[in-house]
Amino acid sequence: MTLHVASAGAGAPLVLLHGWALHGGIFAPLLPELSMRYRVHVVDLPGHGHSAPLSPYTLDGVTDAVMQAIDGIDGADAPLAILGWSFGGMLAQRLAALFPSRVAQLVLVCTTPRFANGDGWTHGVAPRVLQQFADELRVAQDATLRRFLALQMLNVAHARATLMRMRVLLDARPRADAAAIDGALAILATADLRGAAATLAAPSLVVSGGRDALTPAAAGAWLAATMPDATLATIAEAAHVPFLSHPAEFSAALARFADAHAG
Repeated sequence: MTLHVASAGAGAPLVLLHGWALHGGIFAPLLPELSMRYRVHVVDLPGHGHSAPLSPYTLDGVTDAVMQAIDGIDGADAPLAILGWSFGGMLAQRLAALFPSRVAQLVLVCTTPRFANGDGWTHGVAPRVLQQFADELRVAQDATLRRFLALQMLNVAHARATLMRMRVLLDARPRADAAAIDGALAILATADLRGAAATLAAPSLVVSGGRDALTPAAAGAWLAATMPDATLATIAEAAHVPFLSHPAEFSAALARFADAHAG
């Protein structure tokens, strides 16, 4: 399938992968800075924003669609840097596991190898919370998504202003279709990428929010400790969206990583 990909800037390719139920427009505030260093490709995941739906909606189906879309722009041999936030960070991990020769760098932002608690994993959310989201989505999608956005700002200073900014960015493109929202939520509820973490050899930056209630900082710390070449940057006062709530700290961490691995 063909995904909607918006590209800007010049340099080595950097792919941006957004979170659940949103779209690539969430990264708009990052583009002026990133496009000065990279050729940035902002992807709308299947069924989100301007991209067509995908059926069945599986983890590997989504990652294959992303890689095909990027190959169509930069060619099948171009080494990629991938920045994945939240659900997009899980996709970035899977891409690095499936295509290790293609993924040159990873930036994993407020993400996790396993979103739901269970099987010895306590750095996620309770499965009942995900089930509640699934049930509520079927009867009140807009209200459920608004509550989900609010959860991303829990316990953060200036949360109201950041939440309003997120809503403006979300409204800039079409909402995700119901099947994509449900399919991506099923992936979040079941995917377990812990087994591959130690094989993800690309230089990586793991960014966590110290107040993140959705992907706790402990999940990021686990990733950084398990991946062979990972650096951890924890923004203590941030929650789930540090690139919007704490842009200066986020940009500084990204710039340090980029400078350390330039070329």
